[in-house]
Parts: sequence; structure tokens; C-alpha cells
Amino acid sequence: MEDIKTCFEEEKEEKEEGWAQERWWYKLAQVCRRWRYLILEFASHLDVCLHCTYGTPVADMLAHSPPLPLIIDYLYKGPGITAKEEDILLALHHHDRVRRISLRMPVPSLRRLIIAIDEKFPMLDYLYIGDLTNDHTDLMLPETFQAPQLRHLLLEGVACPLGSPLITTGAAGLVILMLNPVPSSAYFSPNDLLLGLTLLPQLMILGIRFLSSTPADDVERQLLHTPIMTFATLPELRCLAFTGDSAYLEALLTHITSPPLESFQIVFVDQPNNPLLHLQQFMNTEQLRLTSATLRFNETFVFLGVYPREWRGLEPCFMAVHCEHLGWQVASLAQISNTLRAVVSAVEYLTLEYSRSPIWWSDWPDGLDGPDRAQWRELLRPFSNVKTLSVPKDLIGELSRSLQSKDGESPMELLPKLKELSYPASDGSVAGDAFTRFADDRQNAGHPFALVRRPGCWI
Repeated sequence: MEDIKTCFEEEKEEKEEGWAQERWWYKLAQVCRRWRYLILEFASHLDVCLHCTYGTPVADMLAHSPPLPLIIDYLYKGPGITAKEEDILLALHHHDRVRRISLRMPVPSLRRLIIAIDEKFPMLDYLYIGDLTNDHTDLMLPETFQAPQLRHLLLEGVACPLGSPLITTGAAGLVILMLNPVPSSAYFSPNDLLLGLTLLPQLMILGIRFLSSTPADDVERQLLHTPIMTFATLPELRCLAFTGDSAYLEALLTHITSPPLESFQIVFVDQPNNPLLHLQQFMNTEQLRLTSATLRFNETFVFLGVYPREWRGLEPCFMAVHCEHLGWQVASLAQISNTLRAVVSAVEYLTLEYSRSPIWWSDWPDGLDGPDRAQWRELLRPFSNVKTLSVPKDLIGELSRSLQSKDGESPMELLPKLKELSYPASDGSVAGDAFTRFADDRQNAGHPFALVRRPGCWI
């Protein structure tokens, strides 16, 4: 038995062999008859499963193998590689043995397969279904589908009614719920979502993304006519990901109690027009030491990411706003940074990034101007602990004008702890002396900082 366990660990590490983790035991079972008998005798202890996927002779495997748990794994593998629907249906027919289901394929195939998920799956602990074509159709899990052992539910473009038996009677152990995106036909109000969350006390990761914007006035009108009376306590919640309207999020957060979150990822589909009063209380800022931040502007959205200095991966604090006008983008970020003042005031390393097509900066819609000096200063003011600031080429003019002091303004009003300001410049560039006046004012105030030009670098 110990020999088998040792080989098990070795097989998991040999990624170049091409063995999927679920099929680790296939090779070992061929070593000798004794090992095969031991593996099958202790199948539950060794987590032995049959893996139904592309290229697997599912019918033969089910006919000639012991009744082991099934893993149904048909994620999209690329053009020309298609799944045999009859194989998937055959595996789903053994609903009392299915442990995990992963399906991502075009809508016509999904529609036929989802119909087969209409019974009780007593062993199922993981379900992922994704619409490959993003057609945003009316795909929905059957109301008769039940999975009392389900712990991970991830749906993309497939609806799961919050009042379905899956949630109300059989998913109390759910630790991950990702509805991304929620089809428009399956929209639910904040109150409906809260009622569903009260049934999920073990939830650790919650992700909700709506396909389209619900105007703030509509959300507020709903709340006026049907005030939220439900409070959800989620003692295990660690990560919240939300895409939608600021009014919806605020209505939700005011009625959720949870410990400080380790990851907070928010995308607003429109410029926030609410004060966002409840965001900051959910963030675990002290433990994570969020000392670095990035402000990223491009043609479709603006982004704020806050993270530890040596962080690798997705930012623990991630907020973005879908809007195209740079003035709106700066105003949105200013509102967010002021809302999260306690978070961004700990940032020591601030990086601005900017990407655009040639027409984005110059061709404003009629009646619209670019961001003004006051907006930029409102954005930067909460970053009171920044020691290193990095500015991209296309924002040098905007930032240099905004940082300069005018009559009655103190040069220490913005970035009072700044030690280094870096920006790209090359020989002969008009941007070469862009921040000299700001640097001189700080020098005269007794708080100098280093200007660092990056020759030949234009990003």
C-alpha cells in the first residue's frame, strides 16, 4: 500500500508524461495483478475515479470497469476536436456515480446535455458548465436537478434560479458560487440574492456578473417598493467578485456580514453614481499589506488594482469601470480612491498605465472635454503615502500640469512623502523637463524628490 502511495505522488509530479491527475492510477494498475487488486480494493481511500473525456471509449470503460466514481470532463479543446454527445449522455445516465462535471461547448450541445442533468446526483461535488459561444441564451439548469454534496458551482451563461431546489434544499455545503455571467432572462434582485445566500453559510467565494446594466434609478425604485429585510451572515466568505451597477452592490453590501475579505474584485458597468459607502469595511487591508497600486486607462475601461509589493497574480483589490471617455474615467477613479481612502493611503508604489488608439485622445464626443486639473488632483489626493510614482508617456503633460501648485496651494498638498518620480523621456523630448517646476517647488519647501528619466523608453 505504501509503495502505491509513493508511486502516486511521483506520478502526480511527472507532468511531462501527460497523465491527467484523475488518471494517475491507470498506469500503476498495469504494473502487476497484485497492484491492480490493491488499487481497486482501496479505491475510495486512493480517490480512484474513471475519467470520461475526449478520446475515452466511455461505453467500453463503463461496461468493463468496476462501478467507480465518474469524472465527466469535456472542456473545449480547440477547433476540430469535438465531444461525442452520446458518450456524455451515457456517463450522465450513471448519475449516482458522477463526482465532477465540467462542460464547455456551443449552446446546441449544451442544451441537449443540460436536459439530462435532471435527477439527483448524490455524489456530485463539482459542477462547471460554460457557454462557449457566449450567445447569452436562455439556458437553465432543470428544476429537478439536485446535488446534496455539491461544493463548487460555476456557471457561465447558464442560469440557476436562486429559488431552485438545488439551492434551497441541497447546497448548504457550497463553498464556491460563480454565476458569470447571469443571463438577462435570469436577473435577480438584491433581495432574492440575499435570500439565497442565507442558505449558504459555508460559502467562501462568491462571484456574480450581470450581462447588462440595470439603471441605478431602477434598482433604487425596486428597493423603495420592496425594502430589503434580509441579512446574510457569511462567516467563511473570503472572496467577492461582482460585475454590475454600483446601486446594486451597495444594496447588497449593506445587508451582508462577513469577516474582512482577502480578495475583492469589482467591475462597474457604468460610471458609479452612488457614494459607495460600504466597500472599504469588507477589505482585509492590514493583513495583506497592500503597498502597491496600478491605475490603468484604456479605450473601454479604467482600472484600479492594489496589491502587496512582491505580489504575483490577480490583485487582491481590483476595481474597474466600463467607460470610454478619459474625463469620466478620471472622475470614476477619483470617486473610488476617495471611497477607499484607508486602503490607498497605505500605498507606497503607484504606477499609472495608459493605452489608446490615436483617435481616443483627440476626438472627444461633442460637448465633452478631457479631464481637468481638479479631477486629477482629486484622484491623487488620497494616495498620501506614495514614495515612488511612475508616469507613462501619454500622461506626462496631464500629470505635470496637475501637480504644479497655483496661488495659495501648498506644494505638499499632493504626494507629500514622494521620494522618486519616474517617467519615459528621450533626448530632445519636450517632456524632458515636464516635472521640473513641481520638483523645484518641493525642493524649496524642503521636501525634495528624485526625478528619474528613462532614456529611450516610451511606455
